[in-house]
Amino acid sequence: MWDDARQLNAAAATLAVMAFAALLYSALAWAVRQPVFAFREVVVTTPLARTNGAYLEAVVRSELAGTFFTLDLAHARAALAQVPWVRTAGLRRQWPHRLEIEIEEHVPLARWNDSGLVNTRGEVFAADWNGDLPQFVGPAGAAAVMTVRYRDWSSELAALGLRVHGLVRSARGGWEIRAEHAGAPLAIELGRDDVDARLSRLIAAYPRTLAALERAGRAVERVDLRYRNGFAARVPGALERPTRKT
Repeated sequence: MWDDARQLNAAAATLAVMAFAALLYSALAWAVRQPVFAFREVVVTTPLARTNGAYLEAVVRSELAGTFFTLDLAHARAALAQVPWVRTAGLRRQWPHRLEIEIEEHVPLARWNDSGLVNTRGEVFAADWNGDLPQFVGPAGAAAVMTVRYRDWSSELAALGLRVHGLVRSARGGWEIRAEHAGAPLAIELGRDDVDARLSRLIAAYPRTLAALERAGRAVERVDLRYRNGFAARVPGALERPTRKT
């Protein structure tokens, strides 16, 4: 090879091209980090209903490092998603110096166990909320199915004048509905099996059973639907008598 001028020239040309490419890469890497390409305008394009704007701005200033070319979009989205009430964040670069941020906020549906919240998609998140919300109590991973059940059962019981203000799902899969009628609480124990059929049975019998007791001044405190062909009702003040079984 050392005696072959053509091979030496080819090797020298290859090395020159590689050196030029490395130099060009270094120059570009240096250039895209220069302040001339820094973002000069960061705009949140969606109105914020619950997210703290000052908190969001602080995260933008501390976490969204880089220029138009070097900003790590995945890291930026992840950082913004940690802000309370932010469900997702979308980022779009607009040449030459503008960054647009689109925020999707959580919409609260219920409280979750001791401290969390559940959004309308059945996702658990952490945020402060002082408003009135139904209470979900259940094991980890149950929020999504409880959200579906809450919507369905709330609609069905509303026809009876019952408002659902809580759901409980046990670790073994048992269900309990916590409702109220005219301010009086009513717990509906469904158990684990055939819960929709059991609730339908209660709805069909409600006018001539529980409603009749209420009209007679004997409000029902708890209903147990875990019977094959009926249900049991507990009436406050009548604990010395056998449980009424319908």
